[in-house]
Amino acid sequence: MTSSRSSESIGKAAVLLSGGLDSMVTAALALEQGYEVHALSIDYGQRHVLELESASRIASKLNLARHIIIALDLRAFGGSALTDDIDVPKGGVGTDIPVTYVPARNLVFLSLTTAFAESAGAHDVFIGVNALDYSGYPDCRPEFIASFAETARLGTKEGAEGRPFAIRTPLQHLTKADIARECARLGLDPSWSWSCYDPTGENLACGKCDSCRLRRKGFAEAGIVDSTTYAD
Repeated sequence: MTSSRSSESIGKAAVLLSGGLDSMVTAALALEQGYEVHALSIDYGQRHVLELESASRIASKLNLARHIIIALDLRAFGGSALTDDIDVPKGGVGTDIPVTYVPARNLVFLSLTTAFAESAGAHDVFIGVNALDYSGYPDCRPEFIASFAETARLGTKEGAEGRPFAIRTPLQHLTKADIARECARLGLDPSWSWSCYDPTGENLACGKCDSCRLRRKGFAEAGIVDSTTYAD
């Protein structure tokens, strides 16, 4: 990574670190801005552990101040191709909310990350949501983020005492090509991250799910090599 943590931290930040490309770039941007980064990853019963392994690798490569993985098994609810026995679609990115949507995932995850931030003494919460090149998940939209920030202000001790949390979304209005360019600018290796929803038995990215398609499209449009190995 070409940029490094500021020698004079501007404070702590809590980053939701899934292990995907967007969360990796988000964590690196928080570091670049001078934050002491505390990262939270969530083992929610997703189809594979590769993204959690990537989250740990990213935290190590970026030398984050702290990285915590907590378990929250959403397989008990099901209702998503990522947490239930439902095939991951491979036909291309559509216009409807796909079955890979996990019910209220970012609502739940942002609540946990805000609790993590409050316990760590951080007032900046970073999440790598994007509302341009994405699968249409409602919990990635700017209006959701704005509404959550107000909820966090009303529902936390820090907010009630006049110290509200800032929900930072540095990738909100970037295309996947823009994100790929930021990855390169920050000196990050794309292969540290994992985006595929449905890897092969050899732990290769499938290349055909929504997440793979959007990632590959972004790197191709940016003219940047994605060092991830794809089965297709």
